Formats: sequence, structure tokens, C-alpha cells
Amino acid sequence: ALPQALLSYYCQEGYFQHVRAAAEEALGRLGSDPVFLFYRAYGALRTGDIQEGIRQLESIKTKQEVSLCTMMALIYAHKKSPNPDRDAIMELDAKMKEQRKAAGQQALYFAGLFLWHLGNENKAREYVDKMIKISGGGKEGLILKAWLDLTCGKETHVKKAVKYFDEALQEGNDVFALLGKAQYFEVQQNYSGALETVNQIIANFPNFIPAFIKKMKLQLALQDWEQAVETAHRLLQKDAFNLEAIRMEALHYLCREGNISEASARLGDLIKALVRLEPHNSQLFCKMALAFSRTCGRNQLILQHTETLVKRASELASDEAEFATELGYQMILQGKVKEALKWYKAAMILDDTSVSALTGIIRCQLIQGQLEDAEQQLEFLNEIQESIGKSGELSFLRAVLAIKKRKRQEEVIALLNDVLDTHFSSLHGFPLGVEYFEKLNPDFLLEIVKEYLKFCPAQTVIPGQSPTPLLKHCASVLETVVKTVPGLQQAVFLMAKVKYLSGDIEAARSNLRYCLERNPSYADAHLLMAQVYLAQNNTKLCSQSLELCLSYNFEVREHPVYHLIKAQAQKMMGELSEAIKTLQMAKNLPVMREPTASSKAKGKLIEIDASDRVSIILELAEAHRLNGELHEAAIVLQGAVNEFSGTPDELRVVIATADLAIAQGDVEQALAVLRNITPELPYFVQAKEKMADIYLQYRRDKKLYVGCYRDLAEKLPSAHTFLLLGDAYMKIPEPDEAIEAYKQALKKNQKDPALARKMGKALFKVHYYSEAISYYEAALRSSQQNFLCYDFAELLMKLKQYEKAEKVLQQALDHESVNELTSLMEDGCYRVLLAKIYSKMGKINEAIASLQQARELQVRVLKRAQIEQPDAVPAQKQLAAEICTEIAKHSTAQQNYEKAITFYKEALVHCETDNKAMLELARLYLAQDDTDACQHQCSLLLKNDQDNEAATMMMADLMFRKQDYEQAVFHCQQLLERKPDNYATLSRLIDLLRRAGKLEEVPRFLLMAEKHSSRAKLEPGFHYCKGLYLWYTSEPNDALRHFNKARKDSDWGQNAVYNMVEICLNPDNETVGGEVFENLGGDKGNSTEKQQSVQMAVRTAENLLKELKPQTIQGHIQLRIMENYCLMATKQKSSVERALNTFTEIVVNE
Repeated sequence: ALPQALLSYYCQEGYFQHVRAAAEEALGRLGSDPVFLFYRAYGALRTGDIQEGIRQLESIKTKQEVSLCTMMALIYAHKKSPNPDRDAIMELDAKMKEQRKAAGQQALYFAGLFLWHLGNENKAREYVDKMIKISGGGKEGLILKAWLDLTCGKETHVKKAVKYFDEALQEGNDVFALLGKAQYFEVQQNYSGALETVNQIIANFPNFIPAFIKKMKLQLALQDWEQAVETAHRLLQKDAFNLEAIRMEALHYLCREGNISEASARLGDLIKALVRLEPHNSQLFCKMALAFSRTCGRNQLILQHTETLVKRASELASDEAEFATELGYQMILQGKVKEALKWYKAAMILDDTSVSALTGIIRCQLIQGQLEDAEQQLEFLNEIQESIGKSGELSFLRAVLAIKKRKRQEEVIALLNDVLDTHFSSLHGFPLGVEYFEKLNPDFLLEIVKEYLKFCPAQTVIPGQSPTPLLKHCASVLETVVKTVPGLQQAVFLMAKVKYLSGDIEAARSNLRYCLERNPSYADAHLLMAQVYLAQNNTKLCSQSLELCLSYNFEVREHPVYHLIKAQAQKMMGELSEAIKTLQMAKNLPVMREPTASSKAKGKLIEIDASDRVSIILELAEAHRLNGELHEAAIVLQGAVNEFSGTPDELRVVIATADLAIAQGDVEQALAVLRNITPELPYFVQAKEKMADIYLQYRRDKKLYVGCYRDLAEKLPSAHTFLLLGDAYMKIPEPDEAIEAYKQALKKNQKDPALARKMGKALFKVHYYSEAISYYEAALRSSQQNFLCYDFAELLMKLKQYEKAEKVLQQALDHESVNELTSLMEDGCYRVLLAKIYSKMGKINEAIASLQQARELQVRVLKRAQIEQPDAVPAQKQLAAEICTEIAKHSTAQQNYEKAITFYKEALVHCETDNKAMLELARLYLAQDDTDACQHQCSLLLKNDQDNEAATMMMADLMFRKQDYEQAVFHCQQLLERKPDNYATLSRLIDLLRRAGKLEEVPRFLLMAEKHSSRAKLEPGFHYCKGLYLWYTSEPNDALRHFNKARKDSDWGQNAVYNMVEICLNPDNETVGGEVFENLGGDKGNSTEKQQSVQMAVRTAENLLKELKPQTIQGHIQLRIMENYCLMATKQKSSVERALNTFTEIVVNE
């Protein structure tokens, strides 16, 4: 059964040389079995060795069990011959029909099996049904029937298949049945079930190679690349030239790692293995090229290999139009349009009905600017679309034609949306794997995204503004690509660009860092990184990025965008004359003079689109304007109006003209220019936003400001324009109106998470709590809005409805275990919020458990996000650090300091610059008397943030503990010189100077504080510090007066009262118990007057202590200590004993 299952597997996969070799091997091992002789002959036929195949079939046609399938194979062989013998075919057909009547169950079985291998499932079914009838439900027949049901593509049949497999497996483990059952689970998208079954095969048949191939593919379907590659390694140990394993390794290097050189080397190995094992298999050569060419980002190294593969296929079967068409596409990917056209035309000669070849020709015509010819061909294909089915590529070519013919933006966007809908609907039901990579065709998706980006503003959005919905559309497409093919750097780069344009600067930076780590010479990534730094006002790092870019690719000086960014940085630094020179240099570059411009740099094509050219000219006008050269600015803009008239970028120039009018103080002229922009023009939305800004900033007219957005929503009603209207109402602020606008936006697009969130937050912001709760509940009931769970739970937590918040989160977390990255991220956030809610409910153990679960999730998220979603890494690291910090806080509260230290350290692994975690860690070290570790932590913190007050104070404390008073004083002085009214530091400094015996230096700092702020003498902190100084310099009455002025303050009051109590009990600052040594030889009796004075002081102290209402445990202990000081001050034996007992109790508890 094992060799037969192996042969069937190879037949189904189209590995016909493997069929031949496996049959030969089985014959050598088991003797001349007719079944293996048949398979050897069939292998010969399918590898193009027709005469040898016929000769071998002739020698076994009398063998009863294979007689029927041999007849069929002979008919097939004669039909495949260059000159088919019609008479021989008719004779064989007659014989076959004769034999069929008396055929036994084995003959029927192998005939059915052979027909299945040929793809003739209906005919195969007739033979199998007859065989089952004869054998009374034989196991072999049931298994084959199940396979037929499984591969016929009909849902009703597929469901029956598993029943037959299970029935057959009751008689014991059958490898062909187990393989079928695994296939059934795969078809049902139950990949875990399929993997379980495959593992069963491996356990029972450890040398059955197809089981390992299946396992590897299923692990990939489960998106577990590491395990898939591990299985590929195991496969290669068993079978050094295993084609599927080599392909998996090459794909892993290319798609997952983005390691082109390794991928190229492995692809070279794959070609060698193919030549060695399947030298005549044209289909396999072509098939092996597809996934690589579509996922390599048009890398020339990889495309050379894929071209070799397809050329080999075409040479083996020069009459196949399919291979000529694919060669045409390979040429398009390499930018060789003329050669592509040649191959597409050759394909049309071979098959004049080939839609894909005609589509290729249209693509070439569009690239070459032959728009009329392309339009005619597209119209023809449009007419026959019903019979050929809808194609994403055709819709895309229609969109490209519309762009080239300068059709309205709405028309082009509708076409592009249609392309995506068609394309993604064709992917439905495909698991992650080779075929999915082919169908997904990331290269095609990136082309679509680039077309969308032509309609997006070229600058990043202003904070607070909503980005154009097109960017959201691009981001969702790119997320799919990056998640599937994280090694495709162009996709990550485009994602960075989309994030940058959407205003998500941090995410853009993270994506670019990912690109540059893998390819430091990526010029475009350096340029965009420079723009990112510019958006963060960091001209130093912007210049560094430009220098790096230049060092890797000197020809980048030919790239106008390089000069544009350089000029923007110069402008930001106030170097306007330099910026103007730089921009004029960019404007004069040859590439700027071409209408569809591109330039060669280091063999790579540097493209510059119209929007970049406009940006340079507008930036030049802006630089002239800022430099006070308004006339020059007007000339530049007038030139731009003439040059870009009638293009989509014309309106950017018009808006810049409005800016110039405002600079010249002519607001009316600016508004007049903007009013001319009508709704059908692409920049209408931006024009309206500009008008609104002018009304608000220069006219201070809120009514006209919001009127612009109302007009926008009326003229172009969409989710985006209603969202802008809502945002405008929130800005002025008119929250009720904003809520109405958000409702309208939601009606237009109910599935938009950002919109739904804005609505909920707007309701909360205007204190419509019950409406907000009802809104969230209704949204969650619609089941489409799961992303609102977090917002809803957070709202309930703020409203102190903890049980309800807990329930919402528990429901969100109540699902099967997930492997999807976004779901894992969501679950992590839910767990963190749930922990906060538990903390507020006082359920500390549950809070810690929830945080531990969140931490485990976050480990998985970070491992995968670095490859699948680089832009999410900074935020996810931040969350991981937050989780560890929270666990550490709980551990500190439970006095488990070792655990707390461990988790603070882990937080710092995730986020090295987390100042709060550093500070808490330093405090823990200090509490544990580990002064060296504490000092190290404080030094690190002060390196990051030299003004950090808490760290400086801790350093001062450390130095004091080490009795290095000068250093301690130095740290406090540093802080006070920067901020003289920092009274917490000043009070600490006074204490340190007293211990160092340098109290004479204190008045200087008190004077500095007075000079720094005119309100100093009204500040309780100042009075506290002054009181402290006077107390230490033995002026208790003046000290009391100053402490009294700080007594009622929430920050300083408690310490002021304690100091007042100490002064009352011990006005002369004497040593407690020192009276024993007084008057040793003199009068031992205290005067009555002194006793009365002490009693009065104790009463005053007691009254002062009654004012205190401590909020912390430490505060209560301090109060008890001071109350017992009062008891001691009475000097009555019973009171002193009571005080002593309390002190002992406090020491024991501590």
C-alpha cells in the first residue's frame, strides 16, 4: 500500500519523473508487479518518452488487474503522439469497451485510479462505483471514492468523503486513507486537524516522504514559519534534493526574512534539483517560478532565476501559450517592455483566444503610451467579460487608462476599489502557502497602492486633522502584504510612507528602521526617514539621514526629493537663502524637465512623480515668501500655474497662491482663489479646509468656519466629510452638533473603527454617560464592532461601574485560542485593562494573574510583530514595559522586592528609556541598601534626563549615606541653579548643609528663590524652608512663625506641624535625656514655672497633632510616634512607659 500511495501522490502533484523513479525502485525491491510496471510506463508517457511508454504498456496489456487502465493509457499515448494513429485508437477503444464488461474489481479499481490521475473524475466515479458494487464495499474502492468526492470541488460531495475515509480506517491504518483525511481537514480549513492526522501518518509510516511535505505545508497554513522550515530541514535530511523542501527554504528567505542573497542561492539549488529530478516537466518548471517572481519586489537576482525557469518550460513545450504569456510577464517585471510585447504576441499566435496574453499586450501599450489601441482592446475584453469572468488585472488596466487620460478622481478611485474587491475575492479560502503567494501577487498590490498614493496629499497631515480615507485603504492593503510577505521591503517602505502621510510619525519611523536594518543602502528609505525626522523638527537627524543616503548612493544628488528635504531642513533652521539655492538646484535637474520623469542612479531607476515636482516648486515659492521676496514667490507660482494647468496637481498650486495672498495681507483674494475650486476637482476637500482655517484664524468667524465643512458635507456627502464636520464642531466647541455629524458619518460607513470610537468618545466628552453606554451596547450587539469593547470597558471603569466593565472584557476574551497577530494584540490590551479594573475592585491576585497572562501574550506578539508588523513594535514594546511595571508595583506593595526588581529590569529591556521604571528600580535598590546598584540606576536615568528631580535627589541621598556631603550638596545645588523655587530640593539642601556644618550658605539659596519669583514670600514651601533654616540656627520662635504659615498647606502642612511639635516639646533643640547630667552638684528641683511651661508646650503640641489627617500607612505611624513624643515630654513615669511600649510595638511591626 505504501509504494502505491507514494505513486498516487506523485501523479496528483504532477511529479512524473518521480513516478518513474519510484516505480523502478519498487520493481527492484518487490519484483515485476504489473501495477508498478504500469506506473513506470505511465511515468514514461508523461515525461515525453511516448514510444518507450507505449512499448512498456504493450508488454503488460494482458495482465488482468491492469488491463483496463493499460488500454486507456495506450489510447492516451497514441493521442499524444506527434502523428496519432486513428485506426489504432479506434481498435483500442473497442477492446477496452469489450474488456470493461467482464472486468474484475482490481481492473475497475486501477482504471478508476488512472482516470482520476488524468483529471476525468466523472468517468472515474463510474468505474469506482461499479468496483464497490462488485466487491461489496471494498476498502480500496471506498478510499478512492472518498478522494474523488474530495477533489471534485462540490461541497455536498466533500462532506461525504470523510465518512468513507473513516469507514476504511476502521480496518486499520491505511496511509492513502489517512492522507485523504488530512486533505479533507485542509479543504475544510481545519489545519490543526489535518496536522494531527499527518502526524499520525508519520508515527506509523516514518519514511513516507509525502507526509513530511504535507506537514510542512500545513505548518505554513497555520502561519508557523519556524516549524515549517524545521520540517523542511528534516525532509532534506531524508531526501537531499526534495523540491518542496528546497522551495520552502527559498520562500522563507525571500518572503519572511527578506534575505535576497540566500533566497537567490536556494533558488539556484532548486533549479539544479529540478534539472536533475524532473528535467522534462515543463509545468513544474513554470509553476516553481510563479510565487518567487510575484513576491521578490522585482529584484533582478531573483527575476533572473525565475526567467530561467519559465524559459526552460517554454523550451520544453514551445507550443504552450501559457508559458509564452508568463515569459511576457517576467519581462514586464524586469522593465523590458519590448521583449514582453514580443512574447505576448507569440502567445497570441499560439492561442488567439488567450485573454491573459491580450491583457499583457494592453499593459505594454499603456506603458508605451499607445492609449487609443489599449482602449480599443479593453473595450473588446469588456464586452466579452461575462463569458471570461471578472479579472482584477483588467480592472486595473482600465484604472491606469483612466489615470493616463486624466479622468475624474472619483472615477479612477471607483475603478481601483473594484480592482481590490475582485482581487481579494479570488483569494477566499486559500491557506497561507505557495498558491496563496501566487494569487495574492504582492507585486500587483503594490502597483495598486502606488496608483492610490497619486491621489493622496504629498505632505503629512496637520496634527488633529483626519487623513484622507485613501490612506486608510492603502494601509489595509499593505497590512495584508506585510503580514504575508514581511521580507518584501518595498511593502514595508510603502507602509512607512502611508503612516507618514497619515501623521503616524512613530510608526513610519519604526517601519523605516526595519527596512534599513535589512538593507542599509535603501536610498528611498533614507530619504523618507529624513522627512520623518523633519516632521519631528529634528534637523540634526534629518541631515544625518541625508548624508547616509548620499554615502550609500552618490547619484541620489540627481534625485530632486533629496534637495527638497535638504531645503526644508535649511528652512527650518532659518537658512532661507541656502534653502532657495538648494531648491533652484533641484528645479534645474534634468529629471525635473520631463513630464513623466525618471532618472538612472547606480543602475536603479529613480522615479519622480508630478506631485514631487510640484512640491519642489511650491517649496521654492514658500522660501521666497518667508525671505520677504514676495515678487519672486509670485513669479515662481505663476510659472507653476502655467506648467500644471489641467493636471491633478494644479489645485495645490492654487492653494499655495492663496497662502501667498494671505502673506501679502490680502485675505479676500485668498478666499476668492479658493472659492473657484469646485466639488468635482480632486483638491476640493483641501481647499475647503484651507478656507475654513482662514475664517477661523484671520476672520475669527466660527460660523463661517463650520459653514465650510457643512458645505463640504452637502456637496460631497461621505463618511470622511461628515467626520471632518464633526471634528470642526468639536473644535469650536459645539459637541451636540458634532455628535449629529458623527452619526451621519457612521451611517455612511458603519465598519470604520476610528469613526465608531470618535462617536463614543464625543458622547463621553460632553458627559452624556447613559447615551454613551447605550451607544456602545448597541454597537457591540451588532457584533461587527468588537474593537469597541476596550473603549466601552474603559468608559465603565471611569464611571466606577467595575463589575460591568469586567463583564464586557471577559466576554471579549471568551473565544477559542487565536493565532492572528491583531487578535493577540487586542487580547493583550484587554488583559491589561482588566488588571486595572481588578486593582480598583481590590482583587489584587486576579489583577496580577491578568497581567501575567498579558505578559505571556506580549512575548508572542513581540516575537511576531518584529517581522509581520514592524510599525507596531514601538507601541507593543511600550505595552510590554507597562505590563512589567504594573506587576512590579504589585510585588512592591506585597513587599516581594526581589520579584519587583526582576520585573522592573524586564520593563527596561522592552523600553530602555522608561524613566519611571528606572526611578522605581533605583528606589527599590535604595530600600534594600544596595547603594551601588541604586547609584548606577540614577546615573543612567540622569544620562537620559539630566533635569530629573527625583533622580538628582536620590543621588544626593546616596552621597549623604556615603557621608560624602560635598557631592550630596553639589547635586542639590545643580537642581536649584536650574530652578531656584524647587522647595523640596531646597529643604533637603538645608538639611544636608546643616549636617555638613555649612548652614551659613543657606541664605544665598533663600535669596535666589525670592529673586526668581515675586510670589516666593506667599509660597508655603518657601516659609517651610525659611522655618527650617531658623530652627537649625536656634531661632525657634521665628521658625515657629514661618512653619505656621505653611501649616495649612496640603504639601507642606504635615511636616510643618511635626516640626512645630518638636519645637514645642524641645525649644532649645537639646539632647533628649540630657537633663540627667544637668545640675549634678547643684539644685535638683525644677522650678514650678518651668514645669508649667513644659505642660503648656505639650498641650500645644497635642492640639497641633489633632489637626493631622494622614492618608497613608506611613503617615499614621509617624503620627503615633509624635503622639508618644508628647507622652514622653510629660516626664511622668506611666506616660513614658506607655510611649516606650508603643515604640517597641512599632519597631517589631516594621
